[in-house]
Amino acid sequence: MPEPKQERAQKTREEILRAAAEVFDERGYSGAGMREIMNRAGVTLGAVYFHFPNKEALALAVMRAQPASIVPALKSQGLQRLVDITFVWAHKLQTDPMLRAGVRLTSEQTGFGLDDATPYREWSRIMEECLADGRARGDVRPDVDVRTLAEFIVSACTGLQAYSLLASGREDLPERTRAMWRLLMPAIATGNAADSIDVSEAREAAVNA
Repeated sequence: MPEPKQERAQKTREEILRAAAEVFDERGYSGAGMREIMNRAGVTLGAVYFHFPNKEALALAVMRAQPASIVPALKSQGLQRLVDITFVWAHKLQTDPMLRAGVRLTSEQTGFGLDDATPYREWSRIMEECLADGRARGDVRPDVDVRTLAEFIVSACTGLQAYSLLASGREDLPERTRAMWRLLMPAIATGNAADSIDVSEAREAAVNA
């Protein structure tokens, strides 16, 4: 049976987005060309422009795709889910061009005329939801401002990956992420949760298996 037109269009869009991410990851925004993205995706230039009117639109789509590569795959809840999100994030920044390109473009965007905080806000929203769920489960201390903490964790992770990129090409990012949680957990978790929330290397390996 022939593939429905709508499904083909969605598949083509995803192929273009993945190719764009690879090129943006390798060359940055200024070094990426629409024709190279076209060739990498194996589509026509017309197909690229049908889905994305210009390179800026492609960059925005890659920037905003970051959570989709991590969050849906996790089954944990509450504070443990938040920890797991950061563990998968740290691992995928070593291996996934889509996430790496999204982070690179978000950091470099003012250099090519964008001012879009949407990726940071979306991460903050997801993390705030995890913290609110953690509070409802009795894992997060009642005196913790979950919105402020979510924004802080986004800022901390942004700094962690930038430092790790320069220091080790992100090889030490998982360890830096675990260290962040070892420092934060006593201040944000209730007594029982401080012992039950797993921030170990074994947990990181398990969620990335």
